[in-house]
Amino acid sequence: MNLSKLLKTVAMVGFAGAVTVSMSADPVEAKTRWKMHAAFASTVAVIGPPPRRLAAAVDAMSDGDFAIKVEEPGALVGGYAYYDPVSQGAIDSAWGTPGANQGKNSVYAFFSTWPFGPAAPEFAAWMLHGGGVQLAEETYARDNIKYLLCGMIPPETSGWFREPITSLDQLKGLKMRFFGVGAKVMQKFGVSTQQLAAADIYPALERGTIDATEFSMPAIDITLGLNQIAKHNYFPGWHQQSTSNELLVNMDKWNGLTDGQRAMLETGCLAELARMIAEGEASQFEAMQANVASGVTNHRWPDEILAQFEAAWEEVLAEEIAANPDVKKAWDSISTFRSNFKIWKDMGYL
Repeated sequence: MNLSKLLKTVAMVGFAGAVTVSMSADPVEAKTRWKMHAAFASTVAVIGPPPRRLAAAVDAMSDGDFAIKVEEPGALVGGYAYYDPVSQGAIDSAWGTPGANQGKNSVYAFFSTWPFGPAAPEFAAWMLHGGGVQLAEETYARDNIKYLLCGMIPPETSGWFREPITSLDQLKGLKMRFFGVGAKVMQKFGVSTQQLAAADIYPALERGTIDATEFSMPAIDITLGLNQIAKHNYFPGWHQQSTSNELLVNMDKWNGLTDGQRAMLETGCLAELARMIAEGEASQFEAMQANVASGVTNHRWPDEILAQFEAAWEEVLAEEIAANPDVKKAWDSISTFRSNFKIWKDMGYL
């Protein structure tokens, strides 16, 4: 072979090698790829960003080896319709709130919130150190689901109404979106309640399918536009003094993770717990000021009406305990913890 042919051969081999190297240098597929359903749109304040932040944190902690794609409500399933798909393995995971699943078992409402319940720090204390998380884990595991406490928000408002409410007699016959076991309290006063996902509330209120609604805190409600239609916002959120969020994972998928990957999810969820409480507290006054500027009147329920709500709650609670042994078990745990916590609360706090 002469010199020119040799040089051409070497050049061709070098080119082929370069192509091979270039092709092999493409990004390597992540070792674990999941899809996560988000119960709330990314545009909703406070409760929209957490699953996206969690996914980003896991990606960073794993150096890209554990990639989670968070899907908007409706992309995989409807906002609150994630229990069965996670249980069956149709989706890997979902971020939402336990009260969304109360149709499966009424005890799930109590892992989310309950009327006249504790503020977020006390609720988190029971969940993490008083047995709440363990009870939730045991219940979800029956349906092949791993439960993680994955966020919490401070008090909500207790309703958006078109007209001022001066007597609970005015509630009779109202159609109202209401969440959790608090809806059963409203039913005691003649309210027809339904649990709508976030995206469905504004259209229902606008069309008159519902007459009134509650959803969440002022900073969240204003992103849904509730202040544009109902101009009377009532406080305090007697039905939701704090509300927890959850990450549900198909148990087979959970068991297939490494210890490190499970630790990433657990650590990320605890970070969201702290972050959401702080953001929830910090973001309300500006929203309330903006609501007033848009013509909203903020009302506080008088003590006598709150007392009527609380009396109705005691009736509902007795019914819930009698109907479901899981609720009784959870309430026994809650009551014991809160009774003991009161020793500290009464002495330690102003």
